[in-house]
Amino acid sequence: MKKYFILSIFLIGSLVVSAQQNDRKKLTLDNVFKSRILNIKSLSGVKPMNDGETYCRLVKDSINVYSYKTGDLVKTLVTRKDLIPEGKSEPVDMGDYFFSPGETKIVFATNTEPIYRYSSVSDFYIYDLPSKRLTALSENGKQRLADFNPGETMIAFVRGNNLWIKDFTTGTETMVTNDGKQNYIINGTTDWVYEEEFAITKGFYWSPDGSRIAYMRFDESEVKEFVMLNYGELYPVEHRFKYPKAGEANSLVTLHVYDLKTAETKTIDLGPETDQYIPRFQWTTQSHQLAVQRMNRLQNLLEILLIDVNTGKTEIIYKEQNKYYIEITDNLTFLKDGKHFIFTNETDGFNHIYMYDMTGKMIKQLTKGNWDVTEMKGIDETNRQVYYMAAQSSPLNRELCVTNFDGKMKTISVKEGTDRPQFSATYNYFINAWTDANTPPVVTVNKSDGKVIRTVYDNQQVITTMNEFNLPVKEFFKFTTSEGVELNGWMMRPPDFDPGKKYPVLFNIYGGPNSQTVLNSFGRSLWDHYLAQEGIIIVSVDNRGTGARGEAFRKITYGQLGKYETIDMIESAKYLATLDFVDAEKIGVFGWSYGGFMAASCMTVGADYFSTGISVAPVINYRYYDNIYTERYMGLPRDNPDGYDKNSPIYHAGKLKGNLLIIHGLSDDNVHAQNTFDFFTALVAANKQFDMKIYPNSNHGIYTGENTTFHLFSGMTEYLFKHLLNKQLPQK
Repeated sequence: MKKYFILSIFLIGSLVVSAQQNDRKKLTLDNVFKSRILNIKSLSGVKPMNDGETYCRLVKDSINVYSYKTGDLVKTLVTRKDLIPEGKSEPVDMGDYFFSPGETKIVFATNTEPIYRYSSVSDFYIYDLPSKRLTALSENGKQRLADFNPGETMIAFVRGNNLWIKDFTTGTETMVTNDGKQNYIINGTTDWVYEEEFAITKGFYWSPDGSRIAYMRFDESEVKEFVMLNYGELYPVEHRFKYPKAGEANSLVTLHVYDLKTAETKTIDLGPETDQYIPRFQWTTQSHQLAVQRMNRLQNLLEILLIDVNTGKTEIIYKEQNKYYIEITDNLTFLKDGKHFIFTNETDGFNHIYMYDMTGKMIKQLTKGNWDVTEMKGIDETNRQVYYMAAQSSPLNRELCVTNFDGKMKTISVKEGTDRPQFSATYNYFINAWTDANTPPVVTVNKSDGKVIRTVYDNQQVITTMNEFNLPVKEFFKFTTSEGVELNGWMMRPPDFDPGKKYPVLFNIYGGPNSQTVLNSFGRSLWDHYLAQEGIIIVSVDNRGTGARGEAFRKITYGQLGKYETIDMIESAKYLATLDFVDAEKIGVFGWSYGGFMAASCMTVGADYFSTGISVAPVINYRYYDNIYTERYMGLPRDNPDGYDKNSPIYHAGKLKGNLLIIHGLSDDNVHAQNTFDFFTALVAANKQFDMKIYPNSNHGIYTGENTTFHLFSGMTEYLFKHLLNKQLPQK
């Protein structure tokens, strides 16, 4: 499950505008969902070049190289007219591309078809810069995950659940594996649950010298299938895929190494236990060393195995145990000296960066404090520095920081809010997008110490446009619950707010493990602004279980997903009800995915405090959700039946009092509509009335088909108008 469900096409945030100026334009739903009235500029699609002084961008019909220092155009690498395949009249799509390691070739992914959240298949074309020649990677079917060898003479890719190698010097394709089969055997990529919960689709890597490829093999034969129907034809079309629910069998995952010289494949010894996870593997800087992260089924034991592929010798160089669970990251980095690696963990109660030698001995804790490192941005080995993001000053902020290999820390960020930096290849520069809750992105190019070289965009045109509308600002607040827990929140009041009036409230929540909606950054749905403009106070609160406040705050929800989160939402509603300007009889809640689960919980467990709820694509019982996510936070169903069942809205269906709208897409491969339908059954059995909207052929985002998004949000808006504002949605 995504930690954050964000409607990215509506990310626009709030602006500093005067709430007293009532002669400005009013937002309409057409403004929000159709006309897209704002044009927020960003320096998107930046690809740092190897020289460290330049970066590459796609601008109109050209891929151009620019100077970090001056912003000047250095050269144009290729234009659209250069990308017409032999025998065709139209050029290939330029939108999705990447470089070979030495930047002599550019690969373009065209005719791309999505599979699940991160996976897709494409027709890949290769443009050779010296010869200016465009060739297809293969004429034998679409490919996935194309990747050059270090010498740029070959590309490995996945097709038909098998791993292949294309040799450019001979033009031949070599089939590394031959047993791939849909819903049975997968080579070189991952199954549905690894993709969704470990965020990994690439299942093969070249060794540093290009002599070998290590790859994963998934045997899905024991994993049960889930079936969905697609509608629109005379008979519905059945879609079957492997989906391991909580407590059910997983794929059997093995690891193999293919030797290009001998064409032989070795199987890596991962130990006798097969009911385990291999969430990450990689080569070290040495071409004979493979590093494998191995995790037990409960995900509370993580080991790093160092494997000599020449001898088969395996040693455990890192072992971490946790009484709750361990999250998987991409933070493991082996240094070029061949003697050290850098990794993150939260063994001192907060997430921090550590250096180890190759025996697993800790050399130094590089960051320390009662705050979390939220992301590693890169390691400058030449200058012995690690760049990272941290919630150092507040859980609401994200600061860019640096530490050297001796553990001397420094904060680079100079303003409160959120920085989003992207470094050059040599860490001499970074491009940064700074925002706060009420300021659109300010994009700058900076030296590595933070000094601004130039401002690229300040988005003043966004403020100018938004000043035409009477929009609210986002205000942060905090309060202490009856249990003594301090919670952070934000509030948007109607722009013509009158403290002498009583206003309805709508909670816009998510609340899942390690998520955050209360952040000092620009970017929430313009729909929030529209609802506030119409007279609803919009609120979001980060409950216990959310991120950037240390391990104890986040992991208290272990084994009881929904319990403490719902308690905190009830406490939030009770707190707001004490405010003179809040109508305590009209407190609503809206959420999607985990937020949909929370909305349903608030409307049942919290029925005395929430009068109206909209629950979109909710996980109603975690027995129905996938095993990697669910067991990480809940343990196995057989060991924790009450945790699963007594925190489910199904268990509390008879408590429903208010107005509840439940929405689901029938082609949701992530949170199956089974959740919603079984909740319907429980509500019917309890003789509780409810409202529903079902969208055929729509996935978790519910956007498939003509007018779907507008229909969804206009329907939800109408529901809130009726039950929170006692008025009709304005008609055109």
